[in-house]
Amino acid sequence: MATATPGRRSVVLFVRSLSPTETPATSHVERVRDLEDAGRVADASVAVWGREIELSTRARRTRAGQCVLDRVADFRAWADERGVSMEPFFDARERSSAMTGEEFAALRLPVCCLAEYEGDELAHVAPYSTGEAICTVADRLDRLDRGGSEGALDRIGAMRGVRGD
Repeated sequence: MATATPGRRSVVLFVRSLSPTETPATSHVERVRDLEDAGRVADASVAVWGREIELSTRARRTRAGQCVLDRVADFRAWADERGVSMEPFFDARERSSAMTGEEFAALRLPVCCLAEYEGDELAHVAPYSTGEAICTVADRLDRLDRGGSEGALDRIGAMRGVRGD
């Protein structure tokens, strides 16, 4: 989690990969850095979290697994408090191991997720759905670029993809 000067936003962009090919993630990484350079946010960082994580105690035994599962729990609590949904961006599904055949539950993570903090408090997360509209990472980056970081939820009408780009 990022910390920042009180009253100033800090952002963390979570991505599945830092692939050199042009993807929404690579574009968002550049935009997050530009926001910091322009002083629109106090601090910006990028974290790689992979494609999915097993929903088990086994995943919690690693520092990386614990961190991802804790962040997702924070994001879901943020969404619940505001009456919005993290679905379908965080999608739990049953999987089976190709090597052992063992069944397990896994959480598929979005291609990108933007977490905004006021100090140590989670202030906003994208992507999310209101049931009628979706706020994407691109939508939030646009809002931050325009200087808006208010706590009110965005009511974005255009759907730009359900993978969290």
